[in-house]
Amino acid sequence: MPTPNRLSSLITSFRGKRLVVFGDLIADEYVYGRVARVSREAPVLILEYDATEIVPGGAGNAANNVASLGATVTLVSLAGRDEAGRRLFQVLPRGVERSGLARPGGYRTPVKTRILAGGIHSAKQQVVRIDRFASEPVADRHRIAAERVARKAVKGADAVLISDYGSGLVTPKFVHELAGLVHIPILIDSRYALTKYRGLTACTPNESEVEQVLGVTIDDQAQVLERAGRALLKRTRMAAVLVTRGSRGMALFEAGKPTVHIPIFGSDQIADVTGAGDTVMATMTLALAAGATFEEAARLANFAGGLVVMKRGTATVSAAELRRAVSHG
Repeated sequence: MPTPNRLSSLITSFRGKRLVVFGDLIADEYVYGRVARVSREAPVLILEYDATEIVPGGAGNAANNVASLGATVTLVSLAGRDEAGRRLFQVLPRGVERSGLARPGGYRTPVKTRILAGGIHSAKQQVVRIDRFASEPVADRHRIAAERVARKAVKGADAVLISDYGSGLVTPKFVHELAGLVHIPILIDSRYALTKYRGLTACTPNESEVEQVLGVTIDDQAQVLERAGRALLKRTRMAAVLVTRGSRGMALFEAGKPTVHIPIFGSDQIADVTGAGDTVMATMTLALAAGATFEEAARLANFAGGLVVMKRGTATVSAAELRRAVSHG
């Protein structure tokens, strides 16, 4: 097991690394309100509107986490010229290089709207989510243009993080091409097509995604988890597979090595899991770029994941927070 000093030195090495995040940028919109009363029209709550907030989600959240951890990051993606895209462009942090962010005409920014409600003195809870995604895949001309930018961006990068939320912007064919262009860590986060990406450095699916891909139910069955992790490792031909398991922690699979089971960091009293997968992926990619082994990278990602789920909304973890967690963990 890596020592706290070793993990802390890796965090220090984050600064100066350059990552490229390529994938689907999503506008995470939060609408806050206070519960007023029950409607007479239907058995539903009436909310008195307080405020609206938009933060970067998807690839934007992954890039935001990389920047928060102290590295340089270039985001290659698409944003519309619509209101959501305009506001998203404004709220991207300064640490995220946006020269690779195109805003083609006619492109609609994907939006996830979460309605949160609560009383005056209580924490607001999510009551409903509304997803507004384009019904058609990303246009070929927009995808090809983004791929052209990505090819240039990866030159000189220390690692690449691919964030595939299913819009059609990211394709297995192009990711395979990228892997042939550079010999650096390339990690994939794919919600709907994980097994179509093969021969990359690593992937970090959650347990439910693994169950869906393989048609199994894991729960607390150690043998089922072991078979599932090994099957996914074989099918994807990745160097490593990190399965995130919520309150059960993580399981790291590498070919020819025993499985490493990592218990959760912190309390299991979770505030919000929104975007936690992006934090885990960002931390693991950056750690590998800094020279970490897969186990070291996974343990740092576990600390980061444990920190971010204690924050509400789409959040990030800083290098200082991560270093404190390691020293007290």
